[in-house]
Amino acid sequence: MAKPAKGFDFTAAMRRVCCDMAHRLPELAHLDMQRIALGVCQARSGAMHGVFATLTPLRFSGGELYKVVRGRRYRIQPLSDGAGMEFLYLLNFYLPRFANLPLEEKLSTIVHELWHVGPRFDGDLRRHAGRCYAHGSSQKAYDAQMDRLAQRWLAADPPSHLYGFLASTFDELVAEHGGVRGQRWPVPKLAPA
Repeated sequence: MAKPAKGFDFTAAMRRVCCDMAHRLPELAHLDMQRIALGVCQARSGAMHGVFATLTPLRFSGGELYKVVRGRRYRIQPLSDGAGMEFLYLLNFYLPRFANLPLEEKLSTIVHELWHVGPRFDGDLRRHAGRCYAHGSSQKAYDAQMDRLAQRWLAADPPSHLYGFLASTFDELVAEHGGVRGQRWPVPKLAPA
């Protein structure tokens, strides 16, 4: 009989938070969290500047499975769950950096990444008009919108036990649970098809 894994399961806890956000926020109702792989990555340094989380689309523009580049056809290497269901997105959180943010910034970061999921939920990103398709013409306006969505989720009164771990720093989680663990996924690469 296998021993239970030691430490706090960060990706399982984050999945519960993301599922609840998708349930309580109509703007995220198109999300099917079973088709979004959640993972953790090691931040290269403990510095508080840098990447906190990323959302990687696992399809090309418009949800296309293949793309032709210089006459060769490619696809993004698929990621699948244990039953073989293919994921459409990969959402990674960079530890310990993400865990050391204040609670409100963590919530805004989660909403920020989930908002990138295209409204058709086809493996492509939500695309804004213009050159800056990921965040629109104003990063500041985008961030303010994500802050408002995160506050609306909190105002919808989700159970505190669901997100209480987000009030802890990385070191506090380690001290309380004897460690932090989470799913790790290979970086999706382009592969000839």
